[in-house]
Amino acid sequence: MGNPRRWPAPPTDTKKRRAQREQERKTRQRANRREGSSLSASPASSSPTTEHDDTMASNGTAAAPESIADYATHPVGDVEAYLADALRKRILFLDGAMGTEVQKLKLTESHFRGTRFTAHPKDLLGNNDVLVLTLPDAIYTIHKNYLLAGSDMVETNTFSGTSIAQEDYLLQDLAYEINYEAARLAKRAALEVTALEPHKPRFVCGAIGPTNRTLSISPSVENPAFRNVTFDQLVAAYKEQCRGLLDGGADILLVETIFDTLNAKAALYAIDELVVLDGFRRTPVLISGTIVDQSGRTLSGQTGEAFLVSTHHADPLAVGLNCALGADQMRPFIEAISNFTPHYTICYPNAGLPNTFGEYDETPEVMAKNVEPFAQAGFLNIVGGCCGTTPAHIAALVKQLGKYPPRKPPKSVFDAKLVLSGLEPLAVDELTNFVNIGERCNVAGSRQFARLIAEDKYEDALAIARTQVENGAQIIDINMDDGLLDGVAAMTRFVNLLSTEPDVARVPLMIDSSNFDVLLAGLKCTQGKCIVNSISLKEGEEEFLHKARIIKRFGAAVVVMAFDEEGQAAEADHKFAICQRSYRLLVDRVGFNPQDIIFDPNILTICTGMDEHNNYAVEFINAVARIKKELPGAKVSGGVSNISFSFRGKEALRQAMHAVFLYHAIKAGLDMGIVNAGFLTVYSEVPADLLALCEAAVWNTAPDTTEKLLEYAERHGKGKTGGKAAEADAEAWRAEPVESRLSHALVKGITKFIDDDVEEARKQYARPLHIIEGPLMAGMSIVGELFGSGKMFLPQVIKSARVMKRAVAYLIPFMEEERLAALAAAKANGTTAEDEVEDPDAAYNGTVIMATVKGDVHDIGKNIVAVVLGCNNYKVIDLGVMVPCEKILDAAIQHRAHIIGLSGLITPSLDEMIHVAKELQRRNMAVPLLIGGATTSRMHTAVKIAPRYRHPVVHVLDASKSVVVVSSLLDEKLRDDFIDSIDEEYEELREDHYDSLKDKQYAPLATARAQAFRIDWFANPPPPRPHVLCVKVDPDYDLDQVLGKIDWNPFFQTWQLRGRYPNRGFPKIFNDEHVGAEAKRLYDEAQAMLRDVVGNRKLRAEAVYGFWPANSVGDDIHVYADETRSEVVATFHGLRQQAIKEADTTMCLSDFVAPRDSGIADYIGAFAVGVFGAEALCAAHEAELDDFGSIMVKAIADRLAEAVAEDLHARVRTDHWGYVPDEHLSTEEMLAVKYQGIRPAPGYPSQPDHTEKITMWKLMGVAEKSGIELTESLAMTPASAVSGLYFAHPKASYFAVGKIAKDQVVDYAARKAMPVEEIEKWLTPILNYDLDN
Repeated sequence: MGNPRRWPAPPTDTKKRRAQREQERKTRQRANRREGSSLSASPASSSPTTEHDDTMASNGTAAAPESIADYATHPVGDVEAYLADALRKRILFLDGAMGTEVQKLKLTESHFRGTRFTAHPKDLLGNNDVLVLTLPDAIYTIHKNYLLAGSDMVETNTFSGTSIAQEDYLLQDLAYEINYEAARLAKRAALEVTALEPHKPRFVCGAIGPTNRTLSISPSVENPAFRNVTFDQLVAAYKEQCRGLLDGGADILLVETIFDTLNAKAALYAIDELVVLDGFRRTPVLISGTIVDQSGRTLSGQTGEAFLVSTHHADPLAVGLNCALGADQMRPFIEAISNFTPHYTICYPNAGLPNTFGEYDETPEVMAKNVEPFAQAGFLNIVGGCCGTTPAHIAALVKQLGKYPPRKPPKSVFDAKLVLSGLEPLAVDELTNFVNIGERCNVAGSRQFARLIAEDKYEDALAIARTQVENGAQIIDINMDDGLLDGVAAMTRFVNLLSTEPDVARVPLMIDSSNFDVLLAGLKCTQGKCIVNSISLKEGEEEFLHKARIIKRFGAAVVVMAFDEEGQAAEADHKFAICQRSYRLLVDRVGFNPQDIIFDPNILTICTGMDEHNNYAVEFINAVARIKKELPGAKVSGGVSNISFSFRGKEALRQAMHAVFLYHAIKAGLDMGIVNAGFLTVYSEVPADLLALCEAAVWNTAPDTTEKLLEYAERHGKGKTGGKAAEADAEAWRAEPVESRLSHALVKGITKFIDDDVEEARKQYARPLHIIEGPLMAGMSIVGELFGSGKMFLPQVIKSARVMKRAVAYLIPFMEEERLAALAAAKANGTTAEDEVEDPDAAYNGTVIMATVKGDVHDIGKNIVAVVLGCNNYKVIDLGVMVPCEKILDAAIQHRAHIIGLSGLITPSLDEMIHVAKELQRRNMAVPLLIGGATTSRMHTAVKIAPRYRHPVVHVLDASKSVVVVSSLLDEKLRDDFIDSIDEEYEELREDHYDSLKDKQYAPLATARAQAFRIDWFANPPPPRPHVLCVKVDPDYDLDQVLGKIDWNPFFQTWQLRGRYPNRGFPKIFNDEHVGAEAKRLYDEAQAMLRDVVGNRKLRAEAVYGFWPANSVGDDIHVYADETRSEVVATFHGLRQQAIKEADTTMCLSDFVAPRDSGIADYIGAFAVGVFGAEALCAAHEAELDDFGSIMVKAIADRLAEAVAEDLHARVRTDHWGYVPDEHLSTEEMLAVKYQGIRPAPGYPSQPDHTEKITMWKLMGVAEKSGIELTESLAMTPASAVSGLYFAHPKASYFAVGKIAKDQVVDYAARKAMPVEEIEKWLTPILNYDLDN
């Protein structure tokens, strides 16, 4: 964000402040008169002209009305009362786009600067708001033209009038002046036209735009909890803007184009503070949101209804939508708002959608015709125009719509229900079932959550919230009250992070704390209408009222605890008395909607062993009944787990007590409760003997109930179920009809009976194709649904695909026989084959070409995507690996492909993907392009690939997303909206990327080198000389000895099996309730295959490694032929960090080798290992239509190659180099890099340049001594291969070079004796500049 803004504090004395503002206004007015800016004085060669220029005085300055004594008032007196009366009688009209009219003037930089800003250090072109200072007559004329066209109200030219937005132009200090003068210009025009047409008074709307920052969305992809502005900063900026608008004479305040509701809430908060705290007059407020696409949501994810709920507390005169959409696209959303809001509606759509040049083609007549159905249907109270609209559009709307009666607002839903919102609304009333409030995001109530927060594992903690929602929580309670925790920071970070997770953010939040500062922190991060938990009377009435007013200003509902100055209430009468007193204070003195008041009459623990506690449940239930009867509208909640707290650790018993207590409390009127949503027992399912005990405990009917419950808990503490159920007959499904058997085999992945079942089906069906289209595809549809919903896992899906392939393979000969017969019949009948024979691809949902691009040999991910698509009835043409661009495009044409999918693992593959996109464009093809693979990203796809091809280019994160993407692209109903959403998302990513390049600071290379990481080589000498100084080859590396060093975590990631905390890693994943069983099955199958391929030598490994004398020279490492160090046989070139960061050192691999001028002898090593045989094994499995086996072989080969590299490195440390001969590390310690030294690989973060592999291959003679080779893109073959350098110094560590600047690229190219352009090609992903610019 740069340096934090210091917001000026306003004078505390209202009279002094007003006097100060008036003096400032007079000073500015004199300055503006001195500027004398007018269009006729413009330095442009020809002055722009506008309509109605007869309103201009002869000197080019807007004529002032004869008598305008005070712009702060209006001739109608009470503006809000006048507007409310007018809106009941007719539709009112807003103006159109200011920007469209300004664009017509063809202004240049000099117009925007005027004479006042001739020496301003920043370009002002495009800053329309500053024109109120430099070209006021032009803005005045635009206002007047709209008013004469029929507008009842015009917006001030202040859409970007906050200091935050003006900071882009270095005019932040003029924010007040800009808004003040803008309001006066518009008010002058409004009063002039009112004087001309007194029967139709005109008004000024102070326009308040969204700013260029968002409170609900992170500008950083890497840090979703980060925000580049705070709520308090926005409030301060909006207050400054609104002061200027109101002082300048605005009659109405319009908070508009809201794409982030939290920004709007900051503006509404500022307006309320101005009125309540600063003494400004109460002004009508209009609120207008922006639905960004046909999903019906704002940019920050809220539905239209949720947006209305979040802003309802401001009591706007009107609320509605503007911008982003034309009238045709806006209709369903404005209809929903019209049906929901009790306020008047406002609607000002664009003049259609922009064309390819960003212009709007909808004529005034067409737009009026498109908006007319809104008026006919009764949706409208205020209507106007947004982007692309002009005075002519407004005149057409006035003419077309003026005859229709206005909308009559419906009865308010807020008067009868508690309505909350996250991304979606939630209504609670007497007919609503009990509302579950998820309790586990509470550091005081969940040890797991508290530990994760304490360990700074916020994303893992977020998974707990997700689980709560998945288990049925309708509201999420968040509590960060811990003495060792910074509650404000923790609440801010967690709520910000949560807002980026749509599955969780869709539900409302309960911000829970006993510290009001923490409550405020949560409120400032919550765009929806949340619940504050809690306030009470324990600190007295004044403090209670103070906090309640602030909560109301945020628009939140509030939980009131049954505490007063005397303490916590335990008896029903005391509980009710406190709640009644609180109710009257909130309703009568604060103006709280009774529906937004939630009482917590304190659920206290029963069965503690103290007799006085035994009646607590009865007291609570009685208090609930009385609150619901005597305090209309109020809701009741409570922390349910408190009731059973004395039985901690005995979960079955506690759940039964909760079920019984809730059963009776809900009947008494309990609306909601804080519960563990995943552990609720149904009342009717509680065992009869336990139910009787719990009833006695809740109603306090037996004095010995506590002892009996304890006895019950001891008897049933082990959780026994009374014996193991008999296993079902594994073959019982064989008695089902053949269709059911086929479906069962597909879902379970059983191939044993598939040939027999398909043959049986063939005899029953008229054609083989009907079996594929019927029972087989029905079974695969079930597989797809289960996989899509997370109830089936990737290994199971691939086994299902194996069954499907075998079934289809069995039918192919019969289908071919049928095809030949049809051809023969066609020939005999004299007709063409095309007339008689069906398209063989007609049974598929679409055809997809898939390929690993030229130069790359990795294809596991691609193969998995192919299987998943095949399971969803897509025909997949897999072209394999290292596929040239021409072959991919030719295949797409040949097979009439609907989709092309590209895969790649190494960074050079990214350039090849760009090349494919360019060729698609050059050939004028229109096939959507999917991008995937480990090295790809959404950002790279959006910035580098998508702009090269005018048709859809979509990054696919993993196999589970592929079906959604492909089906959306091929579904005619979904396609356009999906493509629009991708285009918008990628445009934002591009903007973020280029902004990040501007914002990130990089040190010059010389400075970076001066800050190099330095080792004191005399205090920390290098390790000893390696035992051997030569190249060694192991042509048959012993795989048996590496099996214990396999890292299984990437194996499970390949299969997209991910455990949830605390069962994330191997072997803890086996304990995961979601994926554990499948992970264990997969692991067992992998072990069986390992025994086969290693024991029977179906896979083998080779290794090449060597050691040499070496010293660093600057950022390079010189490798010598021998210990004389006289002959340099190779040079490894390094790249140094340049990004300016908190650490004051920069790193390069050469830093870990002793400098030549130190006179200290040092050494370096290198290695390459590869696993051979996988290709042949995969081919054998694929010949058997066994995708599962093929993918398993590749996954195991990859794990073995990494294990060989790990084992070889261990031997290097203890033997071949021998710098830690006594090392004894476990596999877990090795995989956690607990050893001394590193083995970085070219193409990875510490040295991102793949061309360094060439030096390694030449130095070791790898290709000559082994079968490990390099492709033209420098990928290694076989695909299961690993290579790198060995550094032995204790201070050597892994790091990421990050982005580098042009000066280092030029220097690096000179050191390597390569053209800069070629170096840029290899280093494209880490350049801090765009090659296209």
